[in-house]
Amino acid sequence: MSKIPNLPNIKPELLDLPTLAKLEPAGPMDHPPRILMLYGSLRERSFSRFLTYEAARILEQFGAEVKIFDPMELPMVGSVPETHPKVVELRELCLWSEGQVWCSPERHGAITAVMKNQIDWIPLEMGAIRPSQGRTLAVMQVCGGSQSFNVVNTLRLLGRWMRMFTIPNQSSVPMAYKEFDDEGRMRPSAYYDRLVDVMEELFKITLLMRGRTDYLTDRYSERNERALKAINRQIEKL
Repeated sequence: MSKIPNLPNIKPELLDLPTLAKLEPAGPMDHPPRILMLYGSLRERSFSRFLTYEAARILEQFGAEVKIFDPMELPMVGSVPETHPKVVELRELCLWSEGQVWCSPERHGAITAVMKNQIDWIPLEMGAIRPSQGRTLAVMQVCGGSQSFNVVNTLRLLGRWMRMFTIPNQSSVPMAYKEFDDEGRMRPSAYYDRLVDVMEELFKITLLMRGRTDYLTDRYSERNERALKAINRQIEKL
């Protein structure tokens, strides 16, 4: 195939020209959107867990199927084999999910070790499968004092590293001890309204992404890499 004018470094046979037709969903979408939720605290009265469960109720009202991973007894990454039951559970939930919600308290200006440990157990690749790539993601944080965005900013960085589609909206709840009652339910407030906004946006974007992620995450560089590997394998056989 002849070179593309003004783009001599591109291999035309590997360049995909996007069209609306190619963005049609692939396969039947006969199940509710699947959302996995992670929270970053082991405390008995955990505001990140309370916020996560409040968000889960909203998502279920929209029609999502929600599963919440309990980080209790998840070992530190690298301390046990990957066959540990909690590690297997977390990874299977990641593969099951189409979208995720990450919620962490802010500790020393950053996410907690509990939150990071969960994300660190999720590999970028499992054989030919990428457990996080193409999933939608919403990020949230709870603060003990004034409002901060350190945690959600860090979670966005991690989401990008995990090749996830992080939605624009986010939730940061300051002085969280004031925002939840004795039963762990969130009180009416502008922060609660923002939570609804975030879950609404996540649900909508997840619907838009379903059945399209394989195409959306198909990259020229990776097609080029696969083509070169195929050529090298043929050379080795000669």
